[in-house]
Amino acid sequence: MAQIAKVEVMMVDLAPKVKRVDAIQSFVSQETPIVRITDADGRVGTGYSYTIGTGGPAVISLLRETLLPQLIGRDAEDIEGIWRDLLFSTHATAVGAITSLSLATIDTALWDLRCVRAGLPLWKMAGGAKPSVPMYSTEGGWLHIDTTDLVSDALEMQAKGFAGSKIKIGKPTAAEDRARLKAVREAVGDGYEILVDANQAFTLSEAMRRAEILAEFGIGWFEEPMPADDIGAHVRLTAASRVPIAMGESMYSISQFKDYLAMGGCTIVQADVARVGGITPWLKVAHMAEAFNVSICPHFLMELHVSLTCAVPNAPMLEYIPQLDDITTSRLDVRAGRAHAPMAPGLGIAWDWDAIEARSISDLSATIGG
Repeated sequence: MAQIAKVEVMMVDLAPKVKRVDAIQSFVSQETPIVRITDADGRVGTGYSYTIGTGGPAVISLLRETLLPQLIGRDAEDIEGIWRDLLFSTHATAVGAITSLSLATIDTALWDLRCVRAGLPLWKMAGGAKPSVPMYSTEGGWLHIDTTDLVSDALEMQAKGFAGSKIKIGKPTAAEDRARLKAVREAVGDGYEILVDANQAFTLSEAMRRAEILAEFGIGWFEEPMPADDIGAHVRLTAASRVPIAMGESMYSISQFKDYLAMGGCTIVQADVARVGGITPWLKVAHMAEAFNVSICPHFLMELHVSLTCAVPNAPMLEYIPQLDDITTSRLDVRAGRAHAPMAPGLGIAWDWDAIEARSISDLSATIGG
């Protein structure tokens, strides 16, 4: 029995490596809640989640006051049971981002601990479908970047062996988006994927109009065209669009993915392990998507998602956006445009605890048990 003896929580605030602007917002900072779970044998599992600038203290408060005290004395191997019990204890605040981000911080720590105890890397423990996955880059495609630099970045990623680049759309006129995409397609040719992301900016009529433009350039997917809670609009768009529709980064439960898949609201799912509540529900979404013959291409968190995309058979690409360089000593193993899953037991993330301690917000830290 891997009885939980101590739990620690802290939060660091990380500045983005580059300016990140999309059609509706700017990425202000990465608030990163971190949880360490220690079992009675002294083994430790570490988990984390994130925000893009707001809500981090609320996540910490839910963890400290409500969720983490429930872990002491539990068997850390009872991951499904713990996840369900914690979800039920927050029933009045679920489904929602704060609850899901809090659950994910704990759930990823429990999976890390399970893998450490078993001596296996996460990608093998969670399925072991393949040891590596192709990558696409987002860092050079933000909305504020001018067309010349978009082209330069796409050519650089193509030369490195990446499978594609993602470009943010949502300029004031469709003609502006079209000109940017046309320039990139002419530069990279037809064999390189161009993906686009509207970050929920459009109405149904505008999304349909821009989908026709996207089809001109063989776009690989049209991501978050409209607000994620409007399933009906996405069903209509998916049925009409010649470009695949990708959804999922703004969904916070398995059931939301179930509804999209069952109703035909998208043709690619993009579950984010932090926003959906952890590894436990992420794997369920991935397998559910597989049953619908749909791919899963997760949003963000490449340092964690590399293991999950390698765990399942229906994850064809991983998004490249570095997030943890300032607080880790490990780096994603990228060779010829492919990300290789970590082989070390656990999540495969080597945390720099001196850097984390130096960056931690002291009044948001706590230790329970021990």
